[in-house]
Amino acid sequence: MSDAMHTTARELVAPGKGILAADESTGTIKKRFDQIGVGSTEDLRRRYRQMLFTTPGLGEHISGVILFDETIRQATDDDVPFVKVLEAAGSIPGIKVDTGAKPLALFPGETVTEGLDGLRERLAEYVELGARFAKWRATILIGEGIPTDFAILANAHAMARYAALCQEADVVPIVEPEILMDGTHDLAACEDATGRTLDALFRQMHEHRIDLPGSLLKVNMIVPGKDSPAQVTDREIAEATIRCLTAHVPATLPGIVFLSGGMSDEESTSRLNEMNKIGGFPWQLSFSYGRALQHPALIAWGGDEANVAAGQAALAHRAKMNGLARSGSYDPSMETAA
Repeated sequence: MSDAMHTTARELVAPGKGILAADESTGTIKKRFDQIGVGSTEDLRRRYRQMLFTTPGLGEHISGVILFDETIRQATDDDVPFVKVLEAAGSIPGIKVDTGAKPLALFPGETVTEGLDGLRERLAEYVELGARFAKWRATILIGEGIPTDFAILANAHAMARYAALCQEADVVPIVEPEILMDGTHDLAACEDATGRTLDALFRQMHEHRIDLPGSLLKVNMIVPGKDSPAQVTDREIAEATIRCLTAHVPATLPGIVFLSGGMSDEESTSRLNEMNKIGGFPWQLSFSYGRALQHPALIAWGGDEANVAAGQAALAHRAKMNGLARSGSYDPSMETAA
């Protein structure tokens, strides 16, 4: 495998830095824009992403940015491609390549992620456009009798095939199995489902000959379901997450980046901070947040050009807080001190 892939993987989880997920599908960004009463037109989506990507000092704490198919082709008002803007800021451009989770036939309540058809050709085009890493997300739900071993295997197999195609194209694959927070399950149920999923995933990656030092894992923290009566402290979440990862993730992987899926901005930061305070694990533990990095910026911007600087300040603040959490140096008091 190429040294370039190993270097890119390490750069994405460099100390003090993490990934900005700005790869919302057109449907998802519409929901975000609905919250602020703004119509989701192609130009408004472009202007919103332009605000994010031109944030002063972006590369200080943002190592890479995951883009959507529409976004990787867009440019600033003065016609500079977004990919070039990110590169100039010191952030590596990446791309989401899956086409979404669809119901898994004959397995009620479970999904499988699609997008393998034509992926080799799409990856070649994304490389031409400047992408150096990619992302593929699978969603696993906890409920009565689920997740089944078969649904876990189906998603692990598809994810490993995606990773192999990425590495063939010299692109770093981020594999993202997400155990969703939906439900009333407790911490132990999340830990069990996550462990089973990671075991299946790394077994498939081994069988598909994936070079782990040229890959990254994006995964959920071990948290109770959002409707669970048994909520726990950030420290307990950190301990359970490290325990699960240590038991199921190979040490040769350079880094693990967490998704924020359903956690608040400050919870996402605090829990990452707790893990890095504990320390003693073989990988870099970083972040790849979408909503938890963008939400304050989206609210501050509100679709108004006059608020671009306020939106950028909100993003820069969240990026800095998460950058501090990378070394366990974050404190909630820093939220108001800014």
